[in-house]
Amino acid sequence: MIWCVEDDASIRDIEIYALTSTGFEARGFSDGLQFFQALKEEQPELVVLDVMLPEMDGIEILEKMKQSEEYKQIPVIMATAKGQEYDKIKGLDMGADDYLVKPFGMMEMVSRVKAVLRRCKPEKKSAVYEKEGLRVNYDERTVFVDGARVLLTYKEFELLRLFLSHEGMAYTREQLFSQVWDCDYMGDSRTLDMHIRTLRQKLGDYGRKIETIRNIGYRWEAER
Repeated sequence: MIWCVEDDASIRDIEIYALTSTGFEARGFSDGLQFFQALKEEQPELVVLDVMLPEMDGIEILEKMKQSEEYKQIPVIMATAKGQEYDKIKGLDMGADDYLVKPFGMMEMVSRVKAVLRRCKPEKKSAVYEKEGLRVNYDERTVFVDGARVLLTYKEFELLRLFLSHEGMAYTREQLFSQVWDCDYMGDSRTLDMHIRTLRQKLGDYGRKIETIRNIGYRWEAER
């Protein structure tokens, strides 16, 4: 959701139309009071904030946002009038993420909104387990043993993921069936044992880390 704080209704409507027509959700406010009242209910992904506003101007709104632990992380693009260099510099110094100089094109505004969102969105780090020569990327569902790719079936990968999530923890057969097969214990079925055996084989030397716990189940060897 992108919020536009602009007292000129015609400009505000065009901004909202440009944003919604390019796939964003957008909402408009005519002054700082409306804006802060709405902030108590929800928070936008980004704010396009005009400097010249009645009663509380954009610089004051920005300052209030950046002083708030709750709102200071919300990205802000300031809209300044042509020739108002002081407002632009002050806004950037106070923590604005970008600025637009009026009159600006709507596609320029949309482009800057997308750019700021890309910059401000935290980069997703891939969840990776890596010890010695074993490397498991949970997001990509890939496994490498001493640099060589190992292909696991879906269930084999889920077993490995579960073991690595709690090294040293013994899982009963019932727990493994419940969490990997999403079903109750299957009695005398050798399905689990077959999967463990093939998983050990595929992991090579690291397969020995899958320990059999007599009368209980299996676990991944804890570091000593």
